[in-house]
Amino acid sequence: MAIINDQYYINQIIEGNSNAFAVLVDRYKDLVFTLSYKMVKNREEAEEISQDTFIKIFKSLNKFKGESKFSTWVYKITYNTCLDRLKKNKKENSVVYIEDFSEHQVKAIETVFDTIDEKERNQRIQDCLLLLPSEDAFLLTLYYFDDQSIEEIAKVVDSNANNIKVKLFRSRKKMASILKERLEPEIVEYYESERR
Repeated sequence: MAIINDQYYINQIIEGNSNAFAVLVDRYKDLVFTLSYKMVKNREEAEEISQDTFIKIFKSLNKFKGESKFSTWVYKITYNTCLDRLKKNKKENSVVYIEDFSEHQVKAIETVFDTIDEKERNQRIQDCLLLLPSEDAFLLTLYYFDDQSIEEIAKVVDSNANNIKVKLFRSRKKMASILKERLEPEIVEYYESERR
């Protein structure tokens, strides 16, 4: 059974069938909540932001021109709603310092990751994302977990592709710094077992 595309439901809603909005909410509720949670790092706030995001989407559906994918438009509204909330709360995010990694250190992290099963690896990455500044977590989530292209991410955050590449590189380095710190005991154990 083929899935009916988003534009069909958008047209239904614009023509007055507000019940069709439930389909779009159902399709995008997990995505909106996940991105909101990555940015504000608080479940209750992420739920409120999700509701605010869907209200904004509903009220401005007639402005969606189809120049980008509907999901990209949803990401953009989610991102801006999160930024508004963060500005309103003026939350200070913890700063993660970028360390320079030698090739050997990166290899050690990868080796330890290879010994961990995929579910645990994903959980560790999710835990680390919560420790990153909001925008870094948001960008990494879009790129790695939601498979958005650099061009799509640039549209979401009103930037250009080159800036996104630089930001992603810096975000990955911050993430690597956190992973290194968290995996340090396992890396040491790996080195010791190698020497035996």
